[in-house]
Amino acid sequence: MSRRTFPPDNYEPFSGLPIREIVGADGRQKLAVHIAGRLDDQRVPLICIADYCRNMADYRSFVPLFHHQLENDWPVILVDLAGHGRSASRKNPNHYSTTNDAKDLGTVCAALGIERAIFFGQGYGGRVIMSLGGQSAHLIAGSLLMDCAPVIHAPSLVRLRDNLTLISQMRGKKQFGTIAHQAFGKSYPGITDKELDQIISRTFFWSRSGRVKPLFDITLITRLASVKFDDLYQAQWSLFNMLSHAPLMLIRTQLSDQLTRTIFEKMGNLRTDAIEGVIAGQGSPALLEGSDEVGAISDFVRHASRHAGCDPIVAG
Repeated sequence: MSRRTFPPDNYEPFSGLPIREIVGADGRQKLAVHIAGRLDDQRVPLICIADYCRNMADYRSFVPLFHHQLENDWPVILVDLAGHGRSASRKNPNHYSTTNDAKDLGTVCAALGIERAIFFGQGYGGRVIMSLGGQSAHLIAGSLLMDCAPVIHAPSLVRLRDNLTLISQMRGKKQFGTIAHQAFGKSYPGITDKELDQIISRTFFWSRSGRVKPLFDITLITRLASVKFDDLYQAQWSLFNMLSHAPLMLIRTQLSDQLTRTIFEKMGNLRTDAIEGVIAGQGSPALLEGSDEVGAISDFVRHASRHAGCDPIVAG
């Protein structure tokens, strides 16, 4: 297990996101979980999972906007997967997988007394939801996949690995700022430097020793060391089909390199009942700050909750 340095308790990107720790499926792994709203037996909770190497801070702006669009206390749960954000790293690096992360999601649901939930995943988080569908389909009352496909696009992994590795090696703040802005700025043309700094601060922070530290287990990056630009991965359409029993929403950010337009269209063709949307002028992760996209997500959650037709909370 790699040693990690965690940010101080008052680290700004996590402001307003207090957590409780829930032990994962292995009986030892502690996961950081934030609960917004009120868990009850009337509404299906929305569980949000961030992309690879990212964390719940990506949903910080989304939660209040979602509550404004739907209901002020609709239950929303943000989960940091193992090795992400404020969750502990896995003791065995070989245990990082969508399968184990999906098991952890199931354990979180059990700990909170959740019988069914609507799952919202960006990128890798969406693939974890598909894996959960293969393990415990009964938990899924609806799925919202953003920049996620059952086909892994190798160039996006190479870009992620190279960018995060380079940024992690920076020593001076000026050099760090220049490289980080170049890496992250391509996904958000037109935003201010201050706004871009806020996005970067969800992935890296400066420790008391004056060194840049990642908000993820660096092992997640070293596991991508052998990935090549022209690698081809076997499509996992069978996992995508595991979500066929419940409502589905598919969203693609216009500038994403994780989900090609061709694959996005194929997913829609396979699930003609799915609600589809594109967020213009952004890449991954989505900012989730626009009333249009948050409103569409709120409408989907309302629809999927009604479709579930059962009490989603059995305890808690």
